[in-house]
Amino acid sequence: MSRFKNALRKHYIQPYVEGEETPGDEGWLRLAKYISDITANNDEETAEEAFYHGDGTPETTVLSVSKGYDVEGHRFHGDDAQDLIDEMAFDETGRKVWHRVVQANGEKEFVGRATVSDIVTDGGPADEYETFSCTITFDEKPTFSDVDSGE
Repeated sequence: MSRFKNALRKHYIQPYVEGEETPGDEGWLRLAKYISDITANNDEETAEEAFYHGDGTPETTVLSVSKGYDVEGHRFHGDDAQDLIDEMAFDETGRKVWHRVVQANGEKEFVGRATVSDIVTDGGPADEYETFSCTITFDEKPTFSDVDSGE
């Protein structure tokens, strides 16, 4: 088994077009320029229940899973991915994107429709660069696949 640095994991977005069931092959925008931290933000709803066919010890059942990522760094004007997210900042309904994550080993990826929330594209102390942050959360279970050799 090998270890890989987080920077090798690649995050891409592209605009979601209402009614399209799959993203296009072209138009992926890499979310990387001056991004210093992308942390998993997962939420699971669980229930515990004990059964007579066991010994009475409660079993945990996962009822729902929501997977997302908190993205943080510095705002870089002219970066297509950051600019796309910045354009969503004042829009309550146009927050949908396709999100593609290529695992750090480069072998697998997962893609799905997602919602961008908690958008911050400015602000901070006067002697620091502008802040960039958001949360990107999959709307449903993404599709897992092998990475195309062209990646």
